Amino acid sequence: MTQNGGRKRPTIKDVAVVAGVSRGTVSRVLNGGHWVSPEALTAVEAAIRSTGYAANRHARSLVTGRANSVAFLLTEPQQLLFEDPNFSVLLRGAADALAKQDMPLLLMVAGTAAERRRVTDYVTAGHVDGVLLISSHADDPVVASLLREQIPIVACGMPLGYEGKVGYVAADDVTGAREMVRHLHETGRKHIATITGPMDTPGGVQRLQGYRTELGDSYDKGLVAHGDYSRAGGQRAMAELLAARPEIDAVFVASDLMAAGALTTLAILGKRVPQDVAVGGFDDSWLAETLAPTLTTMRQPFERISSEMVRLLGEVINGEQPATVILPTTLIRREST
Repeated sequence: MTQNGGRKRPTIKDVAVVAGVSRGTVSRVLNGGHWVSPEALTAVEAAIRSTGYAANRHARSLVTGRANSVAFLLTEPQQLLFEDPNFSVLLRGAADALAKQDMPLLLMVAGTAAERRRVTDYVTAGHVDGVLLISSHADDPVVASLLREQIPIVACGMPLGYEGKVGYVAADDVTGAREMVRHLHETGRKHIATITGPMDTPGGVQRLQGYRTELGDSYDKGLVAHGDYSRAGGQRAMAELLAARPEIDAVFVASDLMAAGALTTLAILGKRVPQDVAVGGFDDSWLAETLAPTLTTMRQPFERISSEMVRLLGEVINGEQPATVILPTTLIRREST
């Protein structure tokens, strides 16, 4: 095998000669550096740099039994990948974290039964070492299939129905929701409604739980509308709330994208924000600062969520038990409250 220009591609043997060690030592360095002395490790690393050696991923995978790649699996309709800004941020963060390990990330979408079948077949055939699961729903059949095949998984958000079986990284949805409702109350609002996410998702369940806990005895289920994390869903839910309860003077929306839809409805109905109705979101995606008025929201630490997911997945791939990381959210005050 040759490189461009006909020059022979450096081999493990070449690295071993330059480093003054055996080919077995070079192989051990390439596969994690176990049972290699510090001096030999330094010599091999220097030889790799000087020779320009690049590992053959396919050959290495045959030796290690690993694919040396990870899947980013979104279990939502394809259009949400482009509509919801959170997914692109998580995707970029995961890709950056894996790039530090020189490992590629494969994007997969499984929003339909046919897509779920194809993804499951591909993953269980051994084409990836593990799965970063994004936006899972309660009792997701994809998760069940992957667990049966003992595929390492780490989820973004609590995997409803698979707690204890699948590790996950999540923002503190309950505390974040409570802080947003408290903030709206402190601005003098008396009739605080909410638009939830889907109730088969962790964000939908836990952000409603935080809203309800913070209101306590004043909780009124008539001030709750359910959305689907889409802009259209937020617009529709806001219209339903105002039609039923025109006295609403604040609304906590469980995602920035749905909050954008809620702002559209409020503008159509002639409601001023925040004078007539204050609006709080959840995420602090790039969208929040582009809205008019700019959106007060709860910031999720997306970059850290991505990097922690990659770290935990590596642990599971290496045989460790699934772990959980819960990260704090931050209230970001803008014009909408």
